Amino acid sequence: MPVQMTVTRESFPISGSFTISRGSKTEAKVVTVRLTDGVHVGQGECVPYARYGETVESVVAQLTALVSDVAAGLDRSGLQSRLTPGAARNALDCAFWDLEAKQAGLPVWQLAKLQEPKPLSVTYTLSLGTPDSMQAAAKKEAHRPLLKVKLGGEGDVERIRAVRTGAPNSAIIVDANEGWSIDQYKALAPVFLDLGVMLVEQPFPAGDDGALRGLERILPVCADESCHDTASLGGLKGKYDAVNIKLDKTGGLTEALLMRDAAVEAGFEIMVGCMVGTSLAMAPAFLIGQGAAFVDLDGPLLLARDREPAIAYDGAIMPLPPRGLWG
Repeated sequence: MPVQMTVTRESFPISGSFTISRGSKTEAKVVTVRLTDGVHVGQGECVPYARYGETVESVVAQLTALVSDVAAGLDRSGLQSRLTPGAARNALDCAFWDLEAKQAGLPVWQLAKLQEPKPLSVTYTLSLGTPDSMQAAAKKEAHRPLLKVKLGGEGDVERIRAVRTGAPNSAIIVDANEGWSIDQYKALAPVFLDLGVMLVEQPFPAGDDGALRGLERILPVCADESCHDTASLGGLKGKYDAVNIKLDKTGGLTEALLMRDAAVEAGFEIMVGCMVGTSLAMAPAFLIGQGAAFVDLDGPLLLARDREPAIAYDGAIMPLPPRGLWG
């Protein structure tokens, strides 16, 4: 039987709201791909991101245009050149991996010739807010070993001081989401180091980060919006100390595995990240998180409702995802 493909829009409520420098949202809008050969079902999830010109509608259109091609034999290998890196390719790529694993009766990690994965310690993200609200949020999560803090420019020192007060023993990384200037980095970096901040993600706009090349980066800098797939790594050398690998940027697990190996070879530290999505989006990224310096796969922890079955997080520990979910 030819492989049949269905594309579904789904929405999962966020617990409260999630705010970064570009705005707030109260739900995770995802696109789910399911593939079946009549016996086995493989699935994958993506989160379209407006920052990269994506909408739910545009991603659904990209995917539905391939339904007949998948039935005619388009496979994971052919997909890599058929779609460009991005959310649409991610959902279909991961669905192909899941279907292949179920057809073979093997977990994805064995199909990909990886070492058996181990549980991971993950970050917990505090969204952007007032210093008081962020201190309260940090106090609630002070038991977690690593907090990721969303920042926005003006008032960021007060925010980090408040988070440090709320969570005196947690390690901290910060995400500026392209919201700083060079002068802000120079002013904030030494203060943040004193407050125990380990890393800042994407302080400057992706198209205007050339100044990083000549900057003394006393606070290590991680590329996010500047970093998409393996081809983007060459332009990051000398500017960034780490790269954030997200499957919605790489266009799936296939490219993410290649990118991780290339990034390690190039001397970058690895962060594996995510959009706010369900356990289905985190499951393939779990394999990229093996050996990463920072594992930012807390999307389901920010939701009021997850999929079933879901990844059974135990505090900051992310275990092997259930194969009934993916992989």
